[in-house]
Amino acid sequence: MTVCAVILAGGQANRMGGGDKGRLMLGDRSLIQRVIDRITPQVDAVVLNANGDLSRFDDLGLPVVADSIADYAGPLAGILAGMDWAAEHGYEWLITVASDTPAFPVDLAKRLTVFDTQVVLAATPDPERGKIAQPTFGRWPVALREDLRAELNDGVRKIRQWTRAKGETLVLFDEHDFFNINTPEDLAWAEQHLT
Repeated sequence: MTVCAVILAGGQANRMGGGDKGRLMLGDRSLIQRVIDRITPQVDAVVLNANGDLSRFDDLGLPVVADSIADYAGPLAGILAGMDWAAEHGYEWLITVASDTPAFPVDLAKRLTVFDTQVVLAATPDPERGKIAQPTFGRWPVALREDLRAELNDGVRKIRQWTRAKGETLVLFDEHDFFNINTPEDLAWAEQHLT
């Protein structure tokens, strides 16, 4: 199994005042550098999904791919961009991670790739609902990219809307594994607990 990862950094970071949220510093490294350091040992290749002037990420030394679906279509468009890059480079599977979640599990890819279902998403426990999906953390067959492109072109924007139709599997992780940084308060918490 050949596995590529895409780091999803194409959002607009509105709750952080805009800009590249992944460039925020957490201790001595940016959020995105922490994500790169964490996912790289788990996969065969890493690519970054972003929009706008892609050259602003040249210092990271990664291939950078933009959404092919216009108007900030959300994380599904970033997943498609990763699938397209993976297909062009001969990878069968794609692992997705978010650029604002610096402490996801070091065995994420391993735990997501042991299932036979098409789409596998990370999830965390919830006392009322059982599991809460973490849909930007998943394993996707690159072979589904044309199906995903068609759904995006038909207006689908919610990850779970598409993954449920594909027969998703949810893999349970610890409740704190996917703490993501959306606000200045989140960053302050992470500085106290994740550095």
